[in-house]
Amino acid sequence: MLEAVRVALDPTPRQERLLESHAGAARFAYNAGLAHVRDMLGRGDKPEWSYYALRRWWNQAKNTLAVDETTGEPWWPENSKEAYNSGLESLADALRNFSKSRKGRRKGRRMGFPRFKSKDKAVPGFAYTTGSFGLIDRDPHALRLPRIGRVHCMEDVSMRVDGAKALRMSVSKRGGRWQASLTVERADLPIPSPPKGGSVGIDLGVKELATLSDGTVIHNPHALKSNLRRLKQAQRNLSRKQKGSNRRRKAGAQVARLCARVANLRSDALNKTTAMLAHTYADISIEDLNVAGMVGNHRLAQSVQDASFYEFRRQLTYKAARAGARLHVIDRWYPSSKTCSNCGMVKTKLSLSERVYHCEECGLAIDRDVNAAINIQVAGSAPETLNARGGSGRRANASRRATRHPAKREPSGGESRVRLGAGLGNEAMQMTSL
Repeated sequence: MLEAVRVALDPTPRQERLLESHAGAARFAYNAGLAHVRDMLGRGDKPEWSYYALRRWWNQAKNTLAVDETTGEPWWPENSKEAYNSGLESLADALRNFSKSRKGRRKGRRMGFPRFKSKDKAVPGFAYTTGSFGLIDRDPHALRLPRIGRVHCMEDVSMRVDGAKALRMSVSKRGGRWQASLTVERADLPIPSPPKGGSVGIDLGVKELATLSDGTVIHNPHALKSNLRRLKQAQRNLSRKQKGSNRRRKAGAQVARLCARVANLRSDALNKTTAMLAHTYADISIEDLNVAGMVGNHRLAQSVQDASFYEFRRQLTYKAARAGARLHVIDRWYPSSKTCSNCGMVKTKLSLSERVYHCEECGLAIDRDVNAAINIQVAGSAPETLNARGGSGRRANASRRATRHPAKREPSGGESRVRLGAGLGNEAMQMTSL
């Protein structure tokens, strides 16, 4: 089993210059290889753009490409050969994805032909795949980077790796901080026993990140919204700086730090929430949301993207598998918000402004998100004979104005799950904005 271990680096000023040099070497090899491929295509030749073909070409051309313009001496030996190889590897991957996308053999959005990497816009980074890189014996707070030396880390790396074999180490600079990502190989762990927590339904939202079927509400940090004013100001300040100046570099670094803060706030909330759900409940039910369609609503697009529904489901999927929990995905056409969790009546219309669900059939009044979460929980469980409130799901009289949903049963746990604050409690689950 492969796993990524990411740690923050704490380089010295000299090491930071060497890291910048290695990242520049990877970018130089990428651009040089791309120019070579474009030149061959322009002449009508069939280029060989596999990783090994690009490496052969680079080894033949590096003494003429990577040279000092003043002295004529090659400067490529200043950096590790792995830096150049990582740039060529990135180029080979981009060309392969372009070819597959053009032939219709790659899922997702169609990819265009690779572009040259700019020093100002590209993310600085390179990778090690061979050589003596990785952990240092009896030095748990450091990593060995060839040609750079021992680089101090912000945490205990050996504890994170825990004896696993490091296959690859990627080094990049994001948000003004250098970080290393170790790809380690672990032995497949046995599947643990399912957690003891019954079942739960999750209703994802924009105002609140998630509402559980037991009434627990998980706060949405609104990572982008809370930092949008400062981000706009920083971007406006960046646009006024002269290109190539030191002030523009400093302004760009400020924008990068704010973007990294937004990403970290969002990632922190998602990781904490999904980990808690995977280790608390044995059966977890969520909806198959049409995120692409939701983004089409321009009034809600920014808030929907800020909530990261897809990332929530992605993390919950693999964390539930690791914890031994079962994940049930409900069909996206299931009317969870419009269905009464007590009698099963389905409303024909329910506006977003109606935050309390009022059932005209049985008189139930309940928070609409809690009502949807209960319905999701029941829909993801076994065949039902009781509704979510514990009563009979089979009714004799049917309303002509309403559509009936199949009968529902009581969620696991024995008691009604409608009461706010039941189960874990809001105090234990509320997440405050950082």
